Amino acid sequence: MPDQRTAIRPLIPTEKEATTEAERFQNETLRPILKMQNDLLVAIFHNGMAKRKILFDGLSRQKQEQQIDHSLSKDNRLRFLLVGTVIGQFTPEEYERFLAMEAEATRRIMSMMAERLKSGLVKFPE
Repeated sequence: MPDQRTAIRPLIPTEKEATTEAERFQNETLRPILKMQNDLLVAIFHNGMAKRKILFDGLSRQKQEQQIDHSLSKDNRLRFLLVGTVIGQFTPEEYERFLAMEAEATRRIMSMMAERLKSGLVKFPE
């Protein structure tokens, strides 16, 4: 019987011929989780900006992108919260795969998350 966590994930068409284990893990596990959790991840990011009294929506697009990069690389509390939100959706087997390549998988999570935030969160000043 498939794990309920995997059953609710969105299907994302990806290239099945991933060359490395990290690419397979990214395509099979990380991308669907990030897509499914997108609204929550955006809300967590917004809350992180509000807690730090950063007027994110008032920034220019370039400054918003810089703030996203800065926050995801330097704000460890926010970073760990976002990564934990993704890891919390893993099955035990996926968690074992994650641990086998933790540094690479975490780098991929943060890279994809930054791209999602930049493409979906950035507000354009009117």
